Amino acid sequence: MSFTRTMVHDLRTRLAGADPLPPPPPVPEIPFPPARVFPSPKRRTPFAAEAARHTTALVGIGHVGTRYATDVVLQFQAELAVAHGAVYTALPEDWAAKQGLLPLQSRVTDHREFLLRPDLGRRLDAASVARLRENARRGVDIQPILADGLSAVACMGSGMALLDHFVKACEALGFSVGTPVCARFARVWLEDEIGEVVGAKVSAILLGERPGLGTGDGLSAYLVYDPKIGKTDGDRNMMSNIHARGAPPEQAGKRLAALAGAMLTQRTSGVPLDLAPIRSDLGDAVVGGYPAPTPRVRLVSVGTAGETK
Repeated sequence: MSFTRTMVHDLRTRLAGADPLPPPPPVPEIPFPPARVFPSPKRRTPFAAEAARHTTALVGIGHVGTRYATDVVLQFQAELAVAHGAVYTALPEDWAAKQGLLPLQSRVTDHREFLLRPDLGRRLDAASVARLRENARRGVDIQPILADGLSAVACMGSGMALLDHFVKACEALGFSVGTPVCARFARVWLEDEIGEVVGAKVSAILLGERPGLGTGDGLSAYLVYDPKIGKTDGDRNMMSNIHARGAPPEQAGKRLAALAGAMLTQRTSGVPLDLAPIRSDLGDAVVGGYPAPTPRVRLVSVGTAGETK
């Protein structure tokens, strides 16, 4: 036996005998957990249930004990994935040309820069300015612009339908319409430079809006009178939630044409624009009160055995 082992053995003997540890106590019997850890079922108040009928927001989702129910968590994650997918989808370079539109691009060079530099998305690159001056119709009443914005998915989805309905509605009212263009990596204020270059009286940009939960296919429209660089948000009028579950493209196109007509008549836009003369044309877009009940689209469901569908 080595010196170290001998020393440790002697130490154990002096402290507690040759056995280093006493025998362990018996292990107590552990009872099985109850059938329900959280006895309170998923529930929500009658007020929350009624409020949930009038919005697609997560209202009155109830709870199971101290947590959300599994199906609520899965639905939230699925809707968040839809929003992320829309934001991170880039408009293909050749998409505009394939649709017969004049292709333009902002000063952004790639999709990552587009998300990080909104300022670059508000101005055209030099090649697009030259292309616009060479090919676009000038001195028109209304210059329509289709753009990707923060949802190229919406632009490629119902963007062309909204553009077609808007152009036809404007022409039906007797307005001259400029060459339809499509701007890539575009922010709202890009309409100012485009309208200024072609000398349009009204510039209208139709672009994918920032996605919400489960609504990555929505379009927004921004119109401005006398477009030129330096216009502010207070100089614009807009319409949002243009999609199948909100304002359909055909309806939105007619309303936007009426809005553009009011700008041409009053020679202004934004805060000073009086919407009273076109209230009947705008319909429920300017009517207060609660919206009609909107069904919430279920992206996932949980079966009786807990499996995800």
